[in-house]
Amino acid sequence: MNKVTLYYLLIFVAIFFSCNPAPSQQKFSNHLINESSPYLKQHAHNPVNWYPWGEEALKRAKEENKPILISIGYSSCHWCHVMEHESFEDTAVARVMNENFITIKIDREERPDIDQIYMDAIHAMGQQGGWPLNVFLTPDKEPFYGGTYFPKDQWVDLLTQVSNAYKLQPNKIKKSATALKEHIAKSELKRYDLGKENNQFPLQKLETAYKELSKGFDHKDGGFNKSPKFPMPKLYEFLLQYNHVTNDKEALDHTLFTLDKIKNGGIYDQIGGGFSRYSVDAKWFAPHFEKMLYDNGQLLSLYANAYRITKDNAYKKIISETIQFLKREMLNKNGGFYAALDADSDGEEGKYYVWTYQELQKCIPKDQFSLFASYYNIEKKGNWEHGNNILYKKVNDKTFIATHSLDSNTFEKLTIQWKKNLLRNREYRIKPGLDNKIISGWNGLALKGICDAYSATNEKEFLDLALKNATFIKEKMILKDYQLLRTYDTTKKINGYLEDYAAVIDGFISLYQITFDEKWLTTAIGLTEYTNSHFYDEKEKMFFYTDKSSEKLITKKKELFDNVIPSSNSMMATNLFILGHILGDEKYIERSDQMLAIMNDLMIKNIQFSSYWAALYISHIKPTVEIAIVGKQSLNYAQEIASNYYPNKVILGTKNHSGLALLKERSAINGKTTLYVCRNKTCNLPVFKIDKAWEEIIE
Repeated sequence: MNKVTLYYLLIFVAIFFSCNPAPSQQKFSNHLINESSPYLKQHAHNPVNWYPWGEEALKRAKEENKPILISIGYSSCHWCHVMEHESFEDTAVARVMNENFITIKIDREERPDIDQIYMDAIHAMGQQGGWPLNVFLTPDKEPFYGGTYFPKDQWVDLLTQVSNAYKLQPNKIKKSATALKEHIAKSELKRYDLGKENNQFPLQKLETAYKELSKGFDHKDGGFNKSPKFPMPKLYEFLLQYNHVTNDKEALDHTLFTLDKIKNGGIYDQIGGGFSRYSVDAKWFAPHFEKMLYDNGQLLSLYANAYRITKDNAYKKIISETIQFLKREMLNKNGGFYAALDADSDGEEGKYYVWTYQELQKCIPKDQFSLFASYYNIEKKGNWEHGNNILYKKVNDKTFIATHSLDSNTFEKLTIQWKKNLLRNREYRIKPGLDNKIISGWNGLALKGICDAYSATNEKEFLDLALKNATFIKEKMILKDYQLLRTYDTTKKINGYLEDYAAVIDGFISLYQITFDEKWLTTAIGLTEYTNSHFYDEKEKMFFYTDKSSEKLITKKKELFDNVIPSSNSMMATNLFILGHILGDEKYIERSDQMLAIMNDLMIKNIQFSSYWAALYISHIKPTVEIAIVGKQSLNYAQEIASNYYPNKVILGTKNHSGLALLKERSAINGKTTLYVCRNKTCNLPVFKIDKAWEEIIE
């Protein structure tokens, strides 16, 4: 063993034992000790007597007549870590908590249903939401006060005040809790006056809504005029689709401009690929360094569509690098993707990703360093905090190459080598914490993104990855009756939420359209039928977030508004619409149309929080194109069609025969692969060449 190898081995051993102290070194243990969630395990040795959410803690609160304190967060949440270090690891603070409250820790990614309810309560109190979410409840689980992050001194004061109020003014607390419960238990449809259905979808109405949205465009830095800035993939998907039906150049230009700013900024990992959750500034420069699976899956779809439209290889590179990041750092050996990477490593946010000037000089050849520093805007004193540099680009590669009179092929080889050098060096650092939960819905979003990446680029590696991931979901996370699990965990069964079903259905529909393997379509149908039976509310014509057989909480929510992840109801409405066209099933389409009609007027008033509904609205402006392909070249023909941008379409195909309605009576004429382009159940004459089919698609 040489000295260098021994040196790094010793570093690894030191890191391992500092991160994994022996059981005898742990001074405290609480009721989280046997939990599987990485977030809950992080708190298992706090002096706070944490319980997981469950009957034991709730029963104890009633027996002792103590208020409940729930603290909700997730493993990659920076301010959750800060509050833990400041307060939950402090024995004096823990004593106050333990003596006066039944304390419950909740991983919001395992229990988003609980998080929704108590986040709603915080908003009803007039407070800004966020995580960690700390809420005080009566023993009946009714909230009466709460907030997010509190510095240590404020936290101790709040604990004392809440405890005293509960003891001295119990009737006042009860009255407040009852009023708050009644407010948050009110149906979302009633709260937003959504009883009326509007089934008219004129283009003019959408144009008015777009003009209002466009007033917020940040024409200097991309995105919208606010910070922090979140990528919001579905909002930009809407803008691409809006441009597609209106030819509004501003919508397309602003989207591509924003995507360029994001891919060039520090929010994108210039060395290892993949996107951070958001940028703390308006320029996409300084990221909040955590990386979430759901962001990267959706951004794959968005950049794939940008590539379909422009054929710009810069977008193709982002797609490839992001998939390599997912394979390298987020992929379980069985084919499932992990949930997230932490922002922090070695106790500091972003430490894994930033570089001093001197560190970079050691990694880049001396004769190339000046060019490297110019390309990534490296400064001797650092361009960020504590003398560190975040690598980012001010211009696209074509502009940089032209400005510096470089040969594009030579420069491409240089950047590849730079990234290899830095990535290899970075591997020796203490890595950010990995949240190794495998969440079905987030895997569905990733599956959809990888399918779109394959459709746009025809890279077989992407198809292989999609098949591996889908096989894992199908075999490990879906039970025999099409009941879906939220997480892949052999010790704890958490049933899937509507978000999970909707995203997995979407992923399987996408996989069918690039493979024509009907087992994926059959699975999507089975999951859809399960949601119709177990989540749908016949009275309000929307889906509940939780299964009808799920744990009874103080209220049952419906998720309507799109955010970073689209709402589970907008995803389901879209799934029903697409499946209805693939299967020729009017019942699915009618249910989708009814859901959209309920949201129609409210959606138009604020597309920023209903962009996926708005994309579904666009699908009603022109008839959906149904493309049926029969013959030996059906997959190749489908791939070529899908590589171009036309969002409002479905593609079905078979080499020989299929029982699907659109394929049942159709065949390969004279043995030649045949394409049928249909709208509203009426098909044009069959054609044999893709360019002829494309003329009919875009007519």
